[in-house]
Amino acid sequence: MKAIDRRGVDMKRLRENIPLLLMFIPVILFYLIFKYVPMAGLIIAFKDYNFFDGLFHSPWVGFEHFQKLFNDANTLKIIRNTLLLSSLNIFVGFPFPILLAILLNEVRKMWFKKIVQTLVYLPYFYSWIIVGGIVFSIFGIEGSWLSHLMTLFKMEPFPFLYNIKSWITIFVSAGIWKDMGFSAIIYLAAMTTIDPSLYESASMDGANKWKQIIHITIPGIAPTIILVFILSMGRVMEVGFDPIYVLKNAAVNDVSDVISTYIYRVGLQGAQFSLTTAMGMFESVVALILLLSVNWIARRFQQGLF
Repeated sequence: MKAIDRRGVDMKRLRENIPLLLMFIPVILFYLIFKYVPMAGLIIAFKDYNFFDGLFHSPWVGFEHFQKLFNDANTLKIIRNTLLLSSLNIFVGFPFPILLAILLNEVRKMWFKKIVQTLVYLPYFYSWIIVGGIVFSIFGIEGSWLSHLMTLFKMEPFPFLYNIKSWITIFVSAGIWKDMGFSAIIYLAAMTTIDPSLYESASMDGANKWKQIIHITIPGIAPTIILVFILSMGRVMEVGFDPIYVLKNAAVNDVSDVISTYIYRVGLQGAQFSLTTAMGMFESVVALILLLSVNWIARRFQQGLF
């Protein structure tokens, strides 16, 4: 009898949620069509793919492309560059959205808070072409703001975009500036779940704003921080094609040649589809291993994603 009642409750709940399930269908279709179905193309990495024979009739070569890939000295440099730039983006840029969210959360003048939020959110909607134009107008060797300023003070203009160390600094900083405002939304949303009475109690006990942030705000959003960090580790092998392609130049090619530019240059321009598919598959496997590893560590502290 109880099983029948439970089944009736489940069917009633299912009928009530039909509109929500229908709204979820486009999301399911998106992931099926653009994420899961293309995985069949990974077979190209194990074949000598050509357009004439197609995906399923091209000759099978096994791990030949992987061997060719890792016997090439240039491959190690590309992987090193990818890990370097991606790690800097993650570990250097990760605290900035958290800091920004905490600062915005402490603002009491709503008009000022809205203005600041608009200003810091806006760069996220700029394309990397626009961001690149801004970077070149500031740091370019000729006609930029800094070059004019240095000339004004009788200084020799410095080639910021043609020096490896300064280029890396500019590249990472541009990414932080572009994304931190939008990323801060996640932490601001997490802060709304913190009970306001905790702040009131802490204030009555004499805790200042700094102590309230350390002992209430940060612990309150810690699960969100860990979740975002785990997800970001899944992108540790992914620098992104647009920022690299816009900001790179021949002088910094030793550090700006990454997996995404390699796939574009060798795969699309050189038509070596099997070789670059092998590189892409390697990138995905490493990212998966890192994601599972970080999640396993987080689960040891009861904070895992799955």
